[in-house]
Amino acid sequence: MHAEDCNGDGRGDAVTAVKPGQVWADNDPRCAGRTLRVDAVDDDKALCTILTNSDTTQELIDNPAQSPWYRRSDRRGKQTRISLARFVPTSTGYRLIQDTP
Repeated sequence: MHAEDCNGDGRGDAVTAVKPGQVWADNDPRCAGRTLRVDAVDDDKALCTILTNSDTTQELIDNPAQSPWYRRSDRRGKQTRISLARFVPTSTGYRLIQDTP
């Protein structure tokens, strides 16, 4: 794993190299609880598999009577492409929770 100064100003904002096999968590408060595994990295995107739904989505799936209008959409196992620029520990980015050996 390596880190780099992502903004070039010497402040050392460490960015973790995104690699297949890593598990990342979504930092966006609207998606709290959502995790994904990186399957491949291609140019500026990562192909990922969603491992867990957000807490809100999972609660609605588990308790459909709470919101009968909500169309249950279990995203676990689905693939998504995410810009590598989002793999930073900001409020709308992702944080590494399990690295590859």
